[in-house]
Amino acid sequence: MWKSSEDADSYYEVRSGCEVPKTQFRIKTRKRTLSERAWRAAFTEEGCVRIGDTLGRIHRWGVHPSIRGEVWEFLLGCFDPNSTYEERNQIRQRRREQYAIWKEECRKMNAVIGSGRIITAPIITEDGVPIQDPIVLLEANPDKDLSTVQHDRGDVQGENDDNQEEKESAVHDDLSSNSGASGLDKMESAPMDKKEIQWKLNLHQIGLDVVRTDRTLVFYEKQENLSKLWDILAVYAWIDKDVGYCQGMSDLCSPMIVLLEDEADAFWCFERLMCRLRRNFRCTESSVGVEQQLHSLASITQVVDPKLHQHLETLGGGDYLFAFRMLMVLFRREFSFGDSLFLWEMMWALEYDPNMFSMYEEPGLTDEKSEEAKAKMKSRRQFGKFERENMRNGMKDLEPTPISVFLVASILKGNSAKLLQEARGLDDVVKILNDLTGNLDARKACSTAMKLHKSYLRKAKKSNSAPA
Repeated sequence: MWKSSEDADSYYEVRSGCEVPKTQFRIKTRKRTLSERAWRAAFTEEGCVRIGDTLGRIHRWGVHPSIRGEVWEFLLGCFDPNSTYEERNQIRQRRREQYAIWKEECRKMNAVIGSGRIITAPIITEDGVPIQDPIVLLEANPDKDLSTVQHDRGDVQGENDDNQEEKESAVHDDLSSNSGASGLDKMESAPMDKKEIQWKLNLHQIGLDVVRTDRTLVFYEKQENLSKLWDILAVYAWIDKDVGYCQGMSDLCSPMIVLLEDEADAFWCFERLMCRLRRNFRCTESSVGVEQQLHSLASITQVVDPKLHQHLETLGGGDYLFAFRMLMVLFRREFSFGDSLFLWEMMWALEYDPNMFSMYEEPGLTDEKSEEAKAKMKSRRQFGKFERENMRNGMKDLEPTPISVFLVASILKGNSAKLLQEARGLDDVVKILNDLTGNLDARKACSTAMKLHKSYLRKAKKSNSAPA
């Protein structure tokens, strides 16, 4: 039996010697935090979920860690709440099969995929030429023990004697003699197109990011979990032709690995999250993917705190690029691991749209739905509170500003006095915001964001209706 108030930190064990912010999320099961019992009670006999019965509870008090993975699959739109147990089992099976197909495609291009290893060194040049450095060959060879690879790398990098060239040659000859064993051998078998070259150029950056992601968690002491994160990101980089891989995506994917045991299920949760955020990662020479949200943040701040907005413009921060990281990785740096999960599920519950499962284009898959199900009207109660406010104010058909932007606005407004008094340059703004890490209250931030959202919509509506 759960206690009335539990410490969520115990579910995400931190490695000894690592100092991290303590989560402020407390599990309160007595009609507050969504418990397993309350979640099961929301299901009909056939397995449909009365999602409206849970959204208010989630956006106020969060989800119990023991059922987070399952609840997130619904919050992210992996499953239609009106689907049955049988329908979801069929969908899950098809998705697992599709993921296995994509993973096998990737494995054929690089044998490290699915081997339990990861790559952290570049394996090809920008022209697609395989790099024959012995250290790269060692790392790309899935038959080598990882500890041996790391040990050998340290030896080679640290040696400056006359035997180094001879030793490197011996390593190269040894690996080359293992026919087909090296992931690099497969590169030489056929010419690569631009897509494959770009994908292989991404692999080492994914590896570098993976070993830095949530490294304070005991969970990632296991090589198999690091490898699972690397595999998912590598597969996603292959199927998403427009985005591929960008730094920050490992921070978004990591919680899925922690919460969902099956790798394919974790992949699809991450894929659905990227459906919401992928535009943030699409950058060109003339624009940053998250630029539109930064413009929205500037407009909101100008309305809700004009004095702060003017001060930031005076400092040269009118483009709000100092908020770039918050929006890109959804506050993973500003909150503890446990609190960031709490914040995410509150945001998703507030933004919940029961039609999202049919709005997301699932590459390679189409869930078969009856015409009756497609035509089924969703009651307003099934929408999250944030979405209901948009609908009430006639904003539903417009390009919505995500709640994450209002969250940043609420953080800025909550620290307005400090920013006005102490910020004398953009470096000061960045420092003040960085100092907030671990000191923010996720529930309070969400509550304030909702108030700002309501106030902003009211003022924007009044401004639009005013005579010219």
